[in-house]
Amino acid sequence: MKKTIEGQAYVLGNDIDTDQIIPAEHLVYSLTDPEEKKNYGKFALSGVPQESAGLPDGNHAFVDDGKFESQYTILIGGKNFGCGSSREHAPACLKIAGIQAVVAESFARIFYRNSVDGGFFIPFEFQTRVVDEINTGDTILIDVEAETLTNKTSGKSYKLKSLGEVIDIIEAGNIFEYARKTGLIPR
Repeated sequence: MKKTIEGQAYVLGNDIDTDQIIPAEHLVYSLTDPEEKKNYGKFALSGVPQESAGLPDGNHAFVDDGKFESQYTILIGGKNFGCGSSREHAPACLKIAGIQAVVAESFARIFYRNSVDGGFFIPFEFQTRVVDEINTGDTILIDVEAETLTNKTSGKSYKLKSLGEVIDIIEAGNIFEYARKTGLIPR
């Protein structure tokens, strides 16, 4: 696992639900077919109203037309990120689009567990509300071990909540690899 994660932020608000993360009409693609799988990245966050995306001019998509990977690698969210249905496709599409970490004020529990258990990306939580202090396009540096996020654009740093015991699952790669590593299931 990387000790630091650095990239551009894409800022969202409160209550970003799984239908905004990947609209139901795009759940028809195979996650095992390499070409079809790209569609999940292509349509990631396509259900988020642009005025809610914290974009300076309101017309920058999360993923540019004709691409399946985003220029943004760190999502910043408010309260209750990933609420809605329990579909595993929501964190999967963000990983396919290139997301390495989602940092939110709080997560819906099922989304949080899907993110960790599937090994899609690291879900961090802020200790205080900072979604209004970071802008889409800011350069962010997350120190995983120190549990800090630094906005290199503004120079401000923030403490993140501890990942606790889920760090072992993240380091193993997913819940099944963790279970194999710890002897809970045979190799």
